[in-house]
Amino acid sequence: MRMRVRLAGAAVIAAVLAVMGLVVASPASSAQLTEVTGFGTNPTNLRMHLYVPDGVGARPPVLVAVHYCTGSGPAFYSGTEFASLADRHKFIVIYPSATRSGSCFDVSSPQALRHDGGSDPVGIVSMVRYVQQRYGGDLDRTFVTGASSGAMMTNVLLGAYPDVFKAGAAFMGVPFACFATTDGSSWNSQCANGQLVRTPQQWGDLVRAAYPGYSGPRPRMQIWHGIEDSTLRYPNFQEQIKQWTNVHGLSQTPAYTDTPQPSHTRTRYGSTGGMAPVEAISIQGAGHDLPRAGMAAEVIRFFGLNQGPTGSPTVTPTVTPTVTPTVTPTVTPTVTPTVSGPCRVSYTVSSWNTGFTASVTIANTGSAQVQGWSLAFTLPQGQSVTNAWNATVTPATGQVTARNMSYNAAIAPGGSVTFGFQGTHSGDTAEPAAFALNGTACTVA
Repeated sequence: MRMRVRLAGAAVIAAVLAVMGLVVASPASSAQLTEVTGFGTNPTNLRMHLYVPDGVGARPPVLVAVHYCTGSGPAFYSGTEFASLADRHKFIVIYPSATRSGSCFDVSSPQALRHDGGSDPVGIVSMVRYVQQRYGGDLDRTFVTGASSGAMMTNVLLGAYPDVFKAGAAFMGVPFACFATTDGSSWNSQCANGQLVRTPQQWGDLVRAAYPGYSGPRPRMQIWHGIEDSTLRYPNFQEQIKQWTNVHGLSQTPAYTDTPQPSHTRTRYGSTGGMAPVEAISIQGAGHDLPRAGMAAEVIRFFGLNQGPTGSPTVTPTVTPTVTPTVTPTVTPTVTPTVSGPCRVSYTVSSWNTGFTASVTIANTGSAQVQGWSLAFTLPQGQSVTNAWNATVTPATGQVTARNMSYNAAIAPGGSVTFGFQGTHSGDTAEPAAFALNGTACTVA
């Protein structure tokens, strides 16, 4: 376990050092990063560094910025743009530091995954409450962001403390409770490798169980992931979308899809505006090396920190988009097979320019377990598969077959399995009309 953590941390360190050459190293002001001690309940002895810009107002917003494994608060301060953005927009930044071996945050223990349960989240929330009391921090504009281990902690804090945080932004993370363990280990290989696939309801239930009885508003979520991430693999991107759309009671079909940069695909759920309940950005060609230059500004935009107080903090603001999307999101299939069988297939497409991603769920509606599966379907003309996860998909065009991996070969009666792939298209983004599981026709959801 320790070796895995070190390897993950080494990968992140290399990535962050590369990023540091691209971003502002420190803010151009007289304000200084300061260590704070005695800030409140701190069961795991986290360290707290604080950046308070010159000229903050009477009720400044508060941002918690959480580092990667093997990192520290001061390293995240120096290697990201959040402090310089704080100078510009006048919000306070808290930089926690993990103190355990490997400098990863606890996102796996039962204590961490429960409201006021203990461990690192309690210490971070104590930091927030210290700033709210000492500096009059705005309770209705308190946010969290993080990378890798910090992105996992962002998911944990939004899940366990929806009463504290109004929104979060996770770079290269995993869903709330994905890393959960009960044996004292802090590394979950199944989750890290993108092999832990659940239904939206199952993911949402894990969040709701973290704070039983809570009935207030849920934090908005912005999710970032590189498609080539080999440390916390790309399927975790879709699992986070499933979780947070379910928490907000939303469809997984995007309300808006665009390409803000040539390599970026952005989807919004529940609203077309810039402060939608859930926003997700996948990045072609990116690995475990986020955030890159300019991305922090998009986080600040999503939080609304570039606009000042909303004047109505108890209402989630909605911004009308200034650009009309030119891309059609998910296309509803025009042909539905009339043959019913022991399986049902759900197929969801998100498309942009000449690219698309597809998420496919196979449900076993029969009475016998499926042991080893292959799903055959025909891609519309002009579509071509470039990579896949949770299945192998061959050939790249025409009539293709998706085959199970070693870890998801069995589908129990009433159970399901999800896989996905990325591809290119020449204009036709329609879905396949029919599917056959091990040679037997499936119904299409």
